[in-house]
Amino acid sequence: MIKHLRTLFAAASLLAVAPLASAADVTLRFHQFLPPQANVPHLAIEPWAKKVEKDSGGRIKVQLFPSMQLGGKPPELFDQVKDGVADLAWIVMGFTPGRFPKTEAFELPFLVGDAVSGSRAFYEFIEKNAMDEFKDVKLITTHVHGPGLFHSKDPIRKLEDLKGMKIRGGSRVINIMLEQLGATPVGMPVTSIGESLSKGVIDATTIPFEVVPSLRLHQIVKNHTTFSGDKGLYTLTFAVVMNKARYDKLPPDLKKVIDANSGSATAALFGQAMATGDVTGRAAIEKAGNNIIKLDPAETQRWARAAAGVRAVWFQQVSEKGIDGPKLAEEANRLIEKHQKK
Repeated sequence: MIKHLRTLFAAASLLAVAPLASAADVTLRFHQFLPPQANVPHLAIEPWAKKVEKDSGGRIKVQLFPSMQLGGKPPELFDQVKDGVADLAWIVMGFTPGRFPKTEAFELPFLVGDAVSGSRAFYEFIEKNAMDEFKDVKLITTHVHGPGLFHSKDPIRKLEDLKGMKIRGGSRVINIMLEQLGATPVGMPVTSIGESLSKGVIDATTIPFEVVPSLRLHQIVKNHTTFSGDKGLYTLTFAVVMNKARYDKLPPDLKKVIDANSGSATAALFGQAMATGDVTGRAAIEKAGNNIIKLDPAETQRWARAAAGVRAVWFQQVSEKGIDGPKLAEEANRLIEKHQKK
């Protein structure tokens, strides 16, 4: 009995001095609209969260909420972060038309090609020209996707094939472009594309190769139209944002962790996720035996000329908000060329 009591006392003493697993000082809720296995959540958001946790020595915990698990719809994500419903979110700027007019410069046709250098260029562009559009949040980073293309039920081989087609556009600027090219734009979130194509609500969609596997798009349509040259027909713009009050309340050393995982390098991380996804998406299409159509340089130039009117429309629209559209477009071109050379 005495021996047994001594054992219990010894065990109790060990428990008293043994270090307890400490809980994180801060838990951040990261909300976004895609399933966790999609490219950006899997290849960028999850690695980013793990790095923040590691760099903070476990003092920051990032909880991931994919597929709008905290409620709401994708266009509401920015406001959810601003209002504190979520601490962090990955957003598509084009989901809230008119809210980020300066960033729309990067959505102009035949501007962006490579997602990694394009994302670095886009972040520098925001830093220099559009931080006021993020005044209500802490901006973590911004990025773009790779070359945009068409995925369609019927083949798109020439400009005239677009006439009368109902095509999903991912942003206000892309919808302007579709109108200029003769199509009928239909706005909807990316998560609605598969069902809308299956039910005939739309005839085609504008997304990069990257999104194809997560939507099983290669099983729904059999035609995919790309363009000659190193520029895509279009791109979308994205951002990772954080609740400003949540950031401001962090102790200085944890603010440094967040800051070290923000900016240009993080833009490249997200851009690389998009670029890697493009390779995977194209491979899925090729494996399915689908029809990948590459428009030759002459036909691509026809599209570029037809889409040139988008700039004139956009310049006029943003000028009404006191924004110098031509200057921003020129700056976007300059930064893209600068980062492509690196």
